Order: sequence, then C-alpha cells, then structure tokens
Amino acid sequence: MILTARGIDVVAEAGDGAEAVAAAVLHRPDVALLDIRMPGTDGLEAARRILAEVPDCRVIMLTTFDLDHYVYAALSAGASGFLLKDVTSAHLAAAVRLVDTGDALLAPSITRRLVERFAAGAPRPAPGADGPPLHRDLAPLTPREAEVLALLGRGLSNTELARELTLSESTVKTHVARIFAKLNLRDRAQAVVLAYETGLVAPGAG
Repeated sequence: MILTARGIDVVAEAGDGAEAVAAAVLHRPDVALLDIRMPGTDGLEAARRILAEVPDCRVIMLTTFDLDHYVYAALSAGASGFLLKDVTSAHLAAAVRLVDTGDALLAPSITRRLVERFAAGAPRPAPGADGPPLHRDLAPLTPREAEVLALLGRGLSNTELARELTLSESTVKTHVARIFAKLNLRDRAQAVVLAYETGLVAPGAG
C-alpha cells in the first residue's frame, strides 16, 4: 500500500523467503524488499538466491534489529540497502527509487556504527556463517582508483570524494564506475565490504 500509493509498481508479495525467491524468479523485479527474519528461508539466504537467479535485481533488507552482525551479513549477501522497519513511508519509497538507480543506501546510524566497528579492529563474522567474504584481487586498479575505493570504504559520498581528492564530481563518478566494472561490484555497499575485507581500509582509519 505504501509503495503503490507513491507510484511504485508492486509486482508480487511473498509470505516467506522461499516464496520471495520464487516470485523474484518469476517476475524479475527491479527491487526486492526482504525481511531479515522470515519463516523457513530467512532474508539473507533469500537475498543470495535472488541475486544468483536475478542478478539485475536490487535488494533492500528491512529489520527491527539494527545489529552490526545483520548489516554486515546483508551487505555480504549482496544487498544494496538496509533499513529499519520504523523508516517513514516517504523514506522507504525514496530508498526503492535510489537503489533502482544503482546507488546503495544504509540508515546513517547503521553506516556510522558499521564503519566504526571495523575501524576499531573488531573481529569480522566467521567466513561461511553468512556467506563467503569478498576477496577480490585489487591489482586491476590504478593507484588513484585504489585511493578512491579506500575512501568509498570509509563511507564518503561522491561530493565528499571530490572535495577530498580535489577532483570534479564527474571525474569521481568515472573513477567509481571503473572500479565497479573492474571488480564486478554491484554498488557502493559492496565496495564498502570489499575495502574492509581486502584490508584496503586499515583498522583505525577515520
């Protein structure tokens, strides 16, 4: 009702993770809204399956649990966004439209805690528990692109990147697009995960 009222077409609804996967495969939506906790197949596993079957689909995770463990697991599963269920209807609709453009979103409080957690050197979730971590070779990146990826990992926006590197925003966007293409990244959410998984962003980085 919320999304339809704001001009977003809802092609299917599902009562659990397995139904969500089946519906996504059948309807191939642009965006899938998944609850972290669902009967049977949970939202994280559903996200993995949907993205494997419908790679162009973007996934937003909804939950009442704003725990770092869930955030990290959702991003590792390939989610493009993570929102708490108390999000306003306007913000929810805006989130769907945002990830549909290829961007990523996280509630600011969650992003801040996630980055601070890794910057503090907290242990990462055990591999295999929530899907394999990203371990991609960064060799294809130029030194400048590696610098941009490190800043992406710290949560900087394109505007902030441009200011930090004394570049135009259009140049920053070109660098970001090349990074995504070279490393086969879906969006900024995966870039954040990758920056920490590969050690590009060192513990204690601000």
